[in-house]
Amino acid sequence: TDVVIRPQRDEARGRTTWVLNRESGPRGVTVAKMRLTGPAPVLGATELKVHPGRDWFTVLSGTLVLLLGNRTILVQAGEAAEFSTMVPHAFGALDGPVEILGILDHDGQRTHLH
Repeated sequence: TDVVIRPQRDEARGRTTWVLNRESGPRGVTVAKMRLTGPAPVLGATELKVHPGRDWFTVLSGTLVLLLGNRTILVQAGEAAEFSTMVPHAFGALDGPVEILGILDHDGQRTHLH
């Protein structure tokens, strides 16, 4: 078994992901580090997504813009956010790259990592 975790790059979405745990079942969670370089989402101009589950992340560096329903929330390095993904949402980097550590349930993993 390869012990090295290699990044998965998605240039179109401006996202690099390191999935930090290899085992996750339908009821399990996935732990992932993400580096986002794409532009910040803009309320009214960015398509918001909805899917079953919950998302949790902490910002390691940079500032993340979280669109949640009709709100725009800035999440800074050292802060965390947790929310129901049944609320329309989108997120991205503000003024440069942002790195986050996220815990995603099965539905969040399918949506955000594929």
